[in-house]
Amino acid sequence: MFPEFSAEEARVIGCLIEKSVITPDQYPLTLNALTNACNQKSSRNPVMKLTPGEVQRAVRKLEEKHLVRVEESFRSGVQKHSQRFCNTRYSDFQFDDAQLAIVCLLLLRGPQTPGEIRARSGRLHTFADNDSVVDVLTTLMERDGDPLVVRLPRTPGRKDSEYMHVFRGPVDSTAAPSTVTVGDSPPSPPTAVEKLAERVTKLEAEVAELKRRLG
Repeated sequence: MFPEFSAEEARVIGCLIEKSVITPDQYPLTLNALTNACNQKSSRNPVMKLTPGEVQRAVRKLEEKHLVRVEESFRSGVQKHSQRFCNTRYSDFQFDDAQLAIVCLLLLRGPQTPGEIRARSGRLHTFADNDSVVDVLTTLMERDGDPLVVRLPRTPGRKDSEYMHVFRGPVDSTAAPSTVTVGDSPPSPPTAVEKLAERVTKLEAEVAELKRRLG
């Protein structure tokens, strides 16, 4: 049975995965560092303003589910937090680097197209092209057991469909784009930066195709 996260729990798990990869020297995280990571204004959708108390409550719920480990230094008395959701000895989920990057990005940013995932994954994993992102998404959708990711209906005017994880509860992948629900909150509209990233990815693909044709 999959864990079903609240918005705060999904943010905590996503942040712990992200920081374990991009800043391993600072991992596990103190409560203050974890709170700052949850409230980052970049690389997060939606942006949150969680208090340390709210983060701590989310951590306690995750600890009860055996998905977060809290260690306390007897010398300093400082508690540090690490995730047990995936890729640990006792985790149900074992992801390769590409799968881990996608799961992390979906936890932190919500529904995204393959192009958006590729544009945002640089510090976690480098994808060669959008097709390679789709290939990894497919492994997460067609894994043994229930899928971890679903593809949402394509929004009118957008080239590609968005994909979303299922750890916030059931996702209605047949609903019209304007009515798709993920857990208890709908996906936020893309920001100007995200639209620019998608345009850059599209232009890169067009340039690559022109180079191929010119030989």
